[in-house]
Amino acid sequence: MSVKKHSNTSRSASYINKRKKRKNTIILCILIPIMIIILGAAVYAAKLYATAQKTIDDSYHELDRSKEVEVDPIKETTSILIMGIDDTEERDLGSARTDSLIYLTIDPNNHEVNMISIPRDTYTPIMYQGEYLREDKINSAYAKGEEQATIETVEELLDVPIHYYVTFDFDAFLKIIDALGGIEMDVPITFSEQNSDGKMNQITLEEGYQTLNGEEALALARTRKIDNDVMRGERQQLLIQAIVEKALSVGSISKYTDVIEAVGSNMRTDLTFNEMLGIAQTGLEGSYAFNSYTFEWTDFMLNGASMVELYPDSVDFVSHRFRVALGLDSLDERDADDYEFETNGITNYAY
Repeated sequence: MSVKKHSNTSRSASYINKRKKRKNTIILCILIPIMIIILGAAVYAAKLYATAQKTIDDSYHELDRSKEVEVDPIKETTSILIMGIDDTEERDLGSARTDSLIYLTIDPNNHEVNMISIPRDTYTPIMYQGEYLREDKINSAYAKGEEQATIETVEELLDVPIHYYVTFDFDAFLKIIDALGGIEMDVPITFSEQNSDGKMNQITLEEGYQTLNGEEALALARTRKIDNDVMRGERQQLLIQAIVEKALSVGSISKYTDVIEAVGSNMRTDLTFNEMLGIAQTGLEGSYAFNSYTFEWTDFMLNGASMVELYPDSVDFVSHRFRVALGLDSLDERDADDYEFETNGITNYAY
């Protein structure tokens, strides 16, 4: 086993930044495919509203959870796991894995959202149906037991409950951005990347602020050529926020119709339409503050494969912040405004 140490050179704290964005509807930053819930502010479009409801109803997929969810997302802080799947009919990888994992909490009372991206190569115990299977990259959990295994694995890693989930594939990602006419993003460096079909060097992006179509945005979200797996997760959060801003600004009912059609069969969730709409309406009552976190980490080689280890004390810190948001932990010195986390560098795997 060989090890290479890394640190987040920009900042040492796991709590990277606290972004406060004014939004009209919180649900838009939760799930890329569910931007159609902006219709909560446009219910006069009865036919479009009915189409949105049918789309969400068709996407509903309940899991066999060992413990029933006992939370009212309209009144209580709620947690959601967003899973982006990298397998499509065109790519035909054989078994789908999660290309992106974002855990978030929504507090409708204090109007606050907390988000954390979990690197896809994170080495961690894989759980399924209450049993430990093995230690592996976290993205392999989906190949073993789809949403069920991924939820149990993330709950084990972060010591937090997951109330609801949303799964989407990248066909939805591409089509929604194209339906909105593209999104505005600042590309940090010039690079080339494969397209959504897996063909190499099909997408070339120049450095600078620009409008990206679906294929270009997907290349920016997935590339590992410009930084690392952890920073990649941060870029994905920024892309979600850019999609939200564009969705709120397009002002065209016809575009929302295209977005609804883009969702189609590309999404699965155990949130009902009424629950989504209720969360959306809480956003109309006031703006939300967005808190984005990231992990301190290192990488190591295991059996010829590169793994990411999240420093245990970094995981504990992030877990504490989310457990406080969920009312499961009490505030302590780690929640002070001037507190900055710094890892002790102790690892379980990388040595």
